[in-house]
Amino acid sequence: MSSHGPVKEHSHKEIMIILSGLMTGMLLAALDQTIVSTALKSIVEDFNGLNHYTWVVTAYLLTSTASTPLYGKISDIYGRRIVFQFAIVTFLIGSFLAGASQDMTQLIATRALQGLGAGGLMALTFVIIGDIVPPRERGRYQGYFGAVWGLSSVAGPLLGGFFSDHASILGITGWRWIFYINIPFGIAALAITSAVLHIPKVKRDHKIDYIGALLMVTAVSSTLLAVSIYGPERGWGNATTLTYLFSGIALSIIFLYWETKVQEPILPLSLFKNHTFSLTSALGFIIGAGMFGAIVMLPLYLQVVKGDTATEAGLKLIPFMLGIVSTSIYSGKAITKHGYYKRFPIIGTAVMTVGILLMSTLDTTTPFWQLSIYAIMVGAGLGFSMQTIVIALQNSVDYKDMGVATSSNTFFRSLGSVFGTAIFGTILTNRLGHYLNENFKELAATNPSAVVGFDAAKLEGIQSNTAVLQTMPPIIKTTALEAFVSSFQVVFLTAAPITAAGFVLALFLRETALRTNKDYAAAREESAGETLG
Repeated sequence: MSSHGPVKEHSHKEIMIILSGLMTGMLLAALDQTIVSTALKSIVEDFNGLNHYTWVVTAYLLTSTASTPLYGKISDIYGRRIVFQFAIVTFLIGSFLAGASQDMTQLIATRALQGLGAGGLMALTFVIIGDIVPPRERGRYQGYFGAVWGLSSVAGPLLGGFFSDHASILGITGWRWIFYINIPFGIAALAITSAVLHIPKVKRDHKIDYIGALLMVTAVSSTLLAVSIYGPERGWGNATTLTYLFSGIALSIIFLYWETKVQEPILPLSLFKNHTFSLTSALGFIIGAGMFGAIVMLPLYLQVVKGDTATEAGLKLIPFMLGIVSTSIYSGKAITKHGYYKRFPIIGTAVMTVGILLMSTLDTTTPFWQLSIYAIMVGAGLGFSMQTIVIALQNSVDYKDMGVATSSNTFFRSLGSVFGTAIFGTILTNRLGHYLNENFKELAATNPSAVVGFDAAKLEGIQSNTAVLQTMPPIIKTTALEAFVSSFQVVFLTAAPITAAGFVLALFLRETALRTNKDYAAAREESAGETLG
């Protein structure tokens, strides 16, 4: 169905019904980024696949990140609903097969399929909101999506811990429910979007840039494999790591060259001439890195240093979630009311930076109430920034570029989260080895009797399996925990300048009046006219 008649305005009630379908889809995609983290231990024990365990997370992030910009473009051609539903079905098939996996190879492959669907769920949610709600009104609705992110960042590790703590539920191995639980929610999202997601489809004669898509996917995959798998596992000077890294860089350069030559590029480089697009892409990358740094490092600190179980660590992330949820909803409503958005990313990145700096003071004796305040600050900073930059971006691009610009922004944030997780993980491992050696040398010098009979080879064991700590004498355990604390402090001290760079970028954001219903309808008409004229 093509349309270049009057644009239908949706009522608040209609938008909320559509939103419920979109939020269900997005919750699934966001949950599956974090739900596996606390369950990996059980999965790995079942499949004897410790050496491949990072692939279970990375395979999902790779395909979801690399496919994100494609969905924006494809939905511009075929319409949002059909492509969104294709993403849900792909995600559901991947979830079912992941739950039924019999070995590590099958699980990694099916996680990659899940990620392919998730890329569409994440990208198209914001694109569809952009289609049905003008920028001036959008804040009040996008705040709910910040709440979904906040919920998933806590519910993921919590559910993962809960399912994997049970040997079996209803006769099925506990951890398999991590994937099976997606199926009823996915079917509900399909039903809701089929019933209510009726967006007028603007018929466009498009060509898909398949070569550009292939170059982009291989460039991103190659770089991410180097940064998130081979670098941390084999060392940064290793031949495999360098081969993947340089291949990724070379393919990226070829991709950028190709995009200047092709008539309809998959990622129009002209978008980077738009000041707001370039700035929000960089901000998205930084926020993604900061967010995942916190989500990955905090549960690890709680489990290793504080001795919490997976479920307890998940519960203790609730203050972080409260920070995201409250400020997402507040900033969204404030933007709709006053029409100003620039102040929120500035406040957000500043608060987040202070929160991360305070986290660098965490040690073995830090009380939970203190950690809660720091977690609320980091969460609040994310809530103020995350949705606001999407509103600023969508307000600044032409209506015809809405799909590709929004999905590109999601792409940069996902990219940030993968690089952030990989870099912070590498710093933690590297510093841990250093501090363990230093601390035990010092212990041997000051208290030789404490290390009598202690096998130095066990230090390697501590790094690969923290459960070993519980079997050690108190003084040895304390010395090792001090090494962990010092390493976490370095990670947070490294993260702070990254979010501080986000603060500097936010200062340069240009505030332009948010388009209202009238302006927005005109922009849509013009876009339809251009493509049909």
